Amino acid sequence: MNFEYLSKAEEKIGSIPTLVNLVSYRTRQLIRGERPMVKRDFPEQDYHDVVLKEIVEGKLTVEMGVQPIDMSSSFDMLDDGPDIVL
Repeated sequence: MNFEYLSKAEEKIGSIPTLVNLVSYRTRQLIRGERPMVKRDFPEQDYHDVVLKEIVEGKLTVEMGVQPIDMSSSFDMLDDGPDIVL
């Protein structure tokens, strides 16, 4: 494994678990026949190194985000029934 690519990819992604998942997912794609987005350094270069190189060169990124929950839709159900007054 190319440790230079690894350290640079870790800096770009920022989270080791996310990096592991990204490399794993992309490596499976390459094994299934997807084309690499970068040129190999040498013909026998390992798929993991190809993926790390894709990350380092900015060809492969990850977006993390949480979509906000629309709270207004969950309260709409309460408006359909009769009001209870105590």
